[in-house]
This record gives sequence, C-alpha cells and structure tokens, in this order.
Amino acid sequence: MDARFAALKAENRPAFVTFVMAGDPDLETAQQIVDGLPGAGADVIEIGMPFSDPMADGPAIQAAGQRALEAGQDMVKTLTLVKNFRKKDDATPIVLMGYYNPIYIYGVDKFIKDALDAGVDGFIIVDLPPEEDEEFCLPAIAKGLNFIRLAAPTTDDARLPTVLSNTSGFVYYVSMTGVTGSALSNPTDIADQVTRIKNHTDLPVCVGFGIKTADDAKRIGADADGVVVGSALVQAVEKSLENGKATANTARAVHELVADIAKGVRAARS
Repeated sequence: MDARFAALKAENRPAFVTFVMAGDPDLETAQQIVDGLPGAGADVIEIGMPFSDPMADGPAIQAAGQRALEAGQDMVKTLTLVKNFRKKDDATPIVLMGYYNPIYIYGVDKFIKDALDAGVDGFIIVDLPPEEDEEFCLPAIAKGLNFIRLAAPTTDDARLPTVLSNTSGFVYYVSMTGVTGSALSNPTDIADQVTRIKNHTDLPVCVGFGIKTADDAKRIGADADGVVVGSALVQAVEKSLENGKATANTARAVHELVADIAKGVRAARS
C-alpha cells in the first residue's frame, strides 16, 4: 500500500480506488471483474464483503450485496477471490471493506491469518470505531495489515486525532453525511476538508461517496490523494444483467467505466 501511494505521488497524480462487491452477481463473474480492474486503470481495489445489514450503504451497494449473498457468496469464497487474483497480480493493493459481524462469526484470529494467506493488504470496517480497536484493528496491525479509517464532515478537530490513531495505508474521507451513492458534495468544501485532515496526518487522504464520472474524479483528484468509486461500478453490473444473471457484457461494462473514470483521475493535475 505504501509503495503504491509513494509511486503515485512521484507521478503527481491521485490514486484511483475502485470498489466492487465480492460474488456480485456470481463468483465467476466477480473474479473476472476483479482480475480486470488493474488493466482498466485501478490503482487500489476495495472488495466488499457481503453482509445482510449494510447500514452505511445506499441502494446500489445494498443490492449488490444481496445479489452476492443469494448467489452463495461467503467469507471463504471472498478470500478465495483474492487468492485467485494474487496468482496474476502481486502488486495491486487489496482492501476488504465491510462490517464486523461476518468477521466476528468467522473468528478474528483465523480471519486475519486467512486474509494474510490470501494476499489481503488491509481492511475498512465501517462499524468498528476507535474505541473498539482491541477487537480487530490492533490484532490486524500486529500482523502487518493496514486498518483504514473513515473520516466524515462531522469528524471535527477534537475527534480527528482519535479517528487517526492506529490508522494506516490511507484515510478514507466520506464526502457527505449519508449513505453511498448520494450526490457529490461541493468540491470546494471537500478540498477544504482534505486540507484540514492532512494537517493532522501524513497519510494519503482518499475521497469517496458520490463520485460517479470522469469529471467528478478530475475535480476531486485535484486536491485528494485518491478518488474512490463504488456505487457507479456496482450499478454498471446491475445494468448489464438479464433476468438478474450475468451476461457476456457484465465484466466488460465495469472495466469500460473504470477506464473512462481513470482518464479523469489521470487528468486531475495535468
């Protein structure tokens, strides 16, 4: 993770962080999607761990998780997806993103070991605050894994140092109060927030929630160290389906959108 962000900083461009849901719409298609992301322009890949009660996610990602669960996705298959990806790519950082319940049920120590063995680089666990670091964050860090924290517009300067404690890899700035897939906030306000956060940390600050197009990515990438796109990609999956099933165009639709948004990311500081 650190090497990837250092390389991008040397190129003077932001990272393009893509989010897709493990097992959506089925395991085989999801593998094709993830395997093709770096070639399409992704610098970091977030993989969603499907969960039945995704409280921070909007309708698009909720639907993606439900499709994956209905297709039989579980944590073992999610780790297998990463392991298969690593057979072809040992450089692109992989972050598992989701909620703590499935990890708790799996078993923390076993999950951390299996995630390491699969080739995972870090985690974003949206419902584990800093006050619960001993639960999962600290054991993960002790094994060399990144624990990436979320900061939001409501994270004031008094709270920010606590949020940044034990954070590594990058800081994920949620550009709005609300769920994924909402409209993009004022880019000027986002730039001010990125500056504020960077006054407290040397970690890269990546911005997500509401970024859907190359133009969005270009505007946000001018100030942020990374641009995160998720809902638009899972919507591309959904739009490609026929009768709820994958088609020959499903993986291609995601990769074409990634390639288009990547142009905006790469033009952010040109």
